[in-house]
Amino acid sequence: MTAPGTGHQDPSAEVLTEAAVAFGLESDVTGLAERVGGALPAVSQHLTKLKLAGLVHSRREGRRQVYFADAAGQTAVVDVVRLLVGRLAEREAAAAVPARRLRGL
Repeated sequence: MTAPGTGHQDPSAEVLTEAAVAFGLESDVTGLAERVGGALPAVSQHLTKLKLAGLVHSRREGRRQVYFADAAGQTAVVDVVRLLVGRLAEREAAAAVPARRLRGL
């Protein structure tokens, strides 16, 4: 199905399910680092920047710091993901078009 107003096909159900898992609503730093395959300090720094930007919030649960996106943060994240998916789809479509050969070369 084509996404309204974009001219692009919606991702498959499998891709959407995988994305939903990857963008879980809340997790601690260790869990996020394991899911994305990133180093714990790097993931922690990224979360700090996202928190400063107001895209995620955190709360302390014992010794763990749990990060989550509220409704406003989820909307912003979804907008960023849509933009990224759209650009990736455009790149993929452009790569699928065979390059024209110049005459005489």
